[in-house]
Amino acid sequence: MPENDKNTEDLNGLTDDERRKLGGAPDPVLPGEQAPKADPPKAVKWSFWLWLAGSVLLIGGYIQLLSSKSAVIAQIVEATKDPQYSPQQIADGVTSRLWYMLFGSIIFALLFMLFAYKAREGTRSARTVLTVLPVVMVLLIFVIAPIINLLTIIALFVFIVAIFLLYTAPLYFPKVGKRS
Repeated sequence: MPENDKNTEDLNGLTDDERRKLGGAPDPVLPGEQAPKADPPKAVKWSFWLWLAGSVLLIGGYIQLLSSKSAVIAQIVEATKDPQYSPQQIADGVTSRLWYMLFGSIIFALLFMLFAYKAREGTRSARTVLTVLPVVMVLLIFVIAPIINLLTIIALFVFIVAIFLLYTAPLYFPKVGKRS
């Protein structure tokens, strides 16, 4: 009997968490069957809602910046001492960067929600991605355009709390065993 068939037989009858600990995938859901509902701890539930709230704040922050772009442009024109750039060039650059940042915040919000949903189901790798993704987002913000406002800063703090809550429920995210 091939070794894969033997491993599959060893995993039959185990719970999804036990299967993951042994390196197996969760039980497949056959067509027409309902997938089992995850019952996450309160910390993970709160974390999910914080990811949602932080995503809304993040998008709202860039919508606010875009709606007050004339004030942002005025500040940047005033701060720019280089005579090489005209105020119109600066205005065009700031406008395009604000649009890029808005679209980027929407993409990050969608990624946050996808992985927060997966973390709510108990996927350990989703928790890891949710730990790294805000760091990548902050690095991109400061590399592309360090234009932030209070809503963006609040969203970052909400994400930090959400990450902390995910790590307060370690038993909900079983460590996957190594395959030999």
